[in-house]
Amino acid sequence: MDVSVVIPVYNEEEGLELFVQEVSSVLRSLARDYEVIVVDDGSTDGTYPLLSRVHKREPRVRVVRLKRNFGQTAALAAGLAYAQGEVIVAMDGDGQNDPNDIPLLLSKLGEGFDLVSGWRFPRQDPFWSRRLPSQIANGLISWMTRVKLHDYGCTLKAIRREVAKDLKLYGEMHRFIPAIAYERGARIAEVKVRHRSRQWGKSKYGLARTFRVVLDLLTVKFLLSYGTRPLHIFGLIGLLSGGVGFVIAAYLTAQKILYGLELGGRPLLLLAVLLMLIGFQFVTMGLLGEMLARTYHESQDKPIYVIKEVLNGGKLK
Repeated sequence: MDVSVVIPVYNEEEGLELFVQEVSSVLRSLARDYEVIVVDDGSTDGTYPLLSRVHKREPRVRVVRLKRNFGQTAALAAGLAYAQGEVIVAMDGDGQNDPNDIPLLLSKLGEGFDLVSGWRFPRQDPFWSRRLPSQIANGLISWMTRVKLHDYGCTLKAIRREVAKDLKLYGEMHRFIPAIAYERGARIAEVKVRHRSRQWGKSKYGLARTFRVVLDLLTVKFLLSYGTRPLHIFGLIGLLSGGVGFVIAAYLTAQKILYGLELGGRPLLLLAVLLMLIGFQFVTMGLLGEMLARTYHESQDKPIYVIKEVLNGGKLK
């Protein structure tokens, strides 16, 4: 299988059949062996019966139906797990991604990249409720993950099989796929893609989703930067807190010895004790985190590195 296109959908019966036909038409023009995997994320409308009819007419369209609505990340993860292609293209099922951009992504991937992410330009969404929050989020994610992209929210991506199969997704982490892949050694590129206005259905996104994204961003940042060395973050906070507390305590001690000042009722003394206790707790948390990280990696036999190539007398062991 050359190309797999994964499309997670939820209650998109109105225009989904036409969109799947459009995707299939583009893939046929590529003269490559392909499959289209549509993941029904527990739709409550007529999405699944429609997909069943499409599958009977076109066996290359495969349908994965989830038992309930697990969310876009889970639906995408299911599609990636079932995909058999050497290259996997992910895209939204609402029709706003243009299937005619698939050849562009594949061409860029052929330049030696492992993942090519779409940049919706110009974006056809309301400014205040969608584009402005997205711009702020993209800047924040780029800053925290050090993977500079203009549009983390664009589902349209082309990913090499070995990279896609290595992704572990949960929460709302589908939007952090480039950052997660980069941490595993993937080469990332971004290309401008067309963004069409929604012609059917209604958006499943809301402002409440922004808070979940922020929390997942903190999780991703911690896992990418400190997942294998938690003491580096907890220990640093502990040392800073304990150090400040110690300096305050030393200052109060000097005042007591040199000037005979009473310390019993001073709030500064309580602050010094509190800071030192907090520092001790954070260092202890870091040590416990180190033990958990070591136990996890040793029990899972999961390496903390990714090998790109081994030259060993012509044999790869």
